Amino acid sequence: MNEKAMQEALEGVIRSVMDQLGSRGGEVSACGVNTDEEIPVELSARHAHLSEEDAIALFGGPLTPVRELSQPGQFLCKERVRLIGPKGVIDNVAVLGPSRGRSQVEVSKTDARILGTSAPVRQSGDVAGTPGIILASQDGIVGLEEGLIVAARHIHMSTEDAARFGVHDNDLVSVRLEGERPLILEDVLVRVSDSFRLAMHIDADEGNSSGWNKSVSGRIVGRKCGADNGLCRY
Repeated sequence: MNEKAMQEALEGVIRSVMDQLGSRGGEVSACGVNTDEEIPVELSARHAHLSEEDAIALFGGPLTPVRELSQPGQFLCKERVRLIGPKGVIDNVAVLGPSRGRSQVEVSKTDARILGTSAPVRQSGDVAGTPGIILASQDGIVGLEEGLIVAARHIHMSTEDAARFGVHDNDLVSVRLEGERPLILEDVLVRVSDSFRLAMHIDADEGNSSGWNKSVSGRIVGRKCGADNGLCRY
């Protein structure tokens, strides 16, 4: 093959690659992840999930719904609790319903320092071996032997959403927040269920660092994949 033929062949390969990239519309990364569609980002402030037994001990009855939350079936309750830690107290903490099989309190790292304890980053519901906390109301007091966590940042998705974004349940992705102070958050847990509505949840510390407000959205820019769990970026 002469030099001219080689040049034409190379140009043909380049055109083919560019055509393929153009047909994607910039929507899919090399990992097969949708990198263009925006995800609403919600601030998840400190709150408590209570078992029915603990709710009765604290308030004398079941929880009282006040307002529905973005996730179907979840609601803000009328009731509020005081968190009492080894060195500090936080008042007026929201309670979210419905009641669960086991009580759990979700705070930020800053909140944990105020309380005088160290809360690990965990997925919601994974409370084994976590610090305890005292919950108090005007009507009662409950001591949890464990259950204080910093909730791992995560994205709620339906199975249809997951297919559209090219991710799976328990994937870890990187998300760029397009706020006043844009930043990329890594190790964002993907949680998939047909009962979920698309939303990313971050805590108050993460919200403050990004200049979060209600208009802020996120965009997946990478995913951990492969046997070595390395990060594949767009």
